[in-house]
Amino acid sequence: MTSRNVTIEELRRFSPLDGLKRENIAALSKKTTVRQLESGQRLFKIGDSEKRTFYLLSGAVELSDAEGNTRVIRAGSEDARNPLGPMLPRRFNTKAVDEVEYISVDTDLLDVMLTWDQTGDYEVDELTPSKESSPDDWMTVLLQTKAFHLVPPANLQAIFMRLKRLNCSAGDVIIKQGEEGDYFYVITHGRCVVTRETPLNKEGIKLAELGVGETFGEEALISENRRNATVTTLTDATVMRLAKDDFHTLLNEPMLDWVDLEAAKQVVAAGGRWLDVRLPSEYDAYHESDAINIPLYFIRLKLGALDPDVTYVMCCDTGRRSSAAAFILNERGFKTRVLKGGLTMSGLDMEVG
Repeated sequence: MTSRNVTIEELRRFSPLDGLKRENIAALSKKTTVRQLESGQRLFKIGDSEKRTFYLLSGAVELSDAEGNTRVIRAGSEDARNPLGPMLPRRFNTKAVDEVEYISVDTDLLDVMLTWDQTGDYEVDELTPSKESSPDDWMTVLLQTKAFHLVPPANLQAIFMRLKRLNCSAGDVIIKQGEEGDYFYVITHGRCVVTRETPLNKEGIKLAELGVGETFGEEALISENRRNATVTTLTDATVMRLAKDDFHTLLNEPMLDWVDLEAAKQVVAAGGRWLDVRLPSEYDAYHESDAINIPLYFIRLKLGALDPDVTYVMCCDTGRRSSAAAFILNERGFKTRVLKGGLTMSGLDMEVG
């Protein structure tokens, strides 16, 4: 069978998807693909713990528990309105009785969307950035970001209410290296490029290219330093921006997990790694044994060198730069802790030189 996106009408067959607002169910439709099983193929088995929510679109599946008790669920039935075997770890083996169509949704994403939808008191259309782009796309991208799962639902509502739109033409400089930080930005339409000026390259080294749903501007807000890079639009673009105070209260603080020295040592002893985000010259002067050194301004470029299965204890002198780096990694699904007070206050036995 040829894969296709699920329709809004199909999603409305299921609970609690039928309670989503029009804009949000449309966004979910764009992100969800219909999948197939042949007769006898298994959907999941007892003990599985992957956070996916499954719904049956066509055909029938057999659920069997550890004692061998079985029951058959057919598409279109009252039982099929609800997720298949939703409890984790799974308590049933599930196989197709005949040819089956089903959908699979990220459970965390669905939970965030439902909570945000039910706590909101406004229409998404109020935030539409431009005629060329749908608000569903960038909002869904943000809600899918692992870090946003750490943000309390009430904060999510406030964040979207306080975002302000800024329309830009191709070539506009949104933030400039060396300026004071005042806003956190989300791209809702178009593309931007991030560059950093160096003494040997006044035109700037390209650090990253950003598209819809991606964010920038957090480093200066968290570290309370000046902007360490310039962001310029490559195309006509629209961004939503969140003021510094709102960013700290609503988004940054819930996403950071601070630890003291003893807790940090426990994380490392359990398989974590120290990640020092100071400059190489600072790192060379003194650093924690076995620490990795990736300066804050290079952190986006070096994501591929990091292991998503490892918990990183972020450190710098004071905690400012390491908390900014932790925010960037958390947005991309990495697990981090931030050393409270930084290296100068920790009392670590560090290697020198």
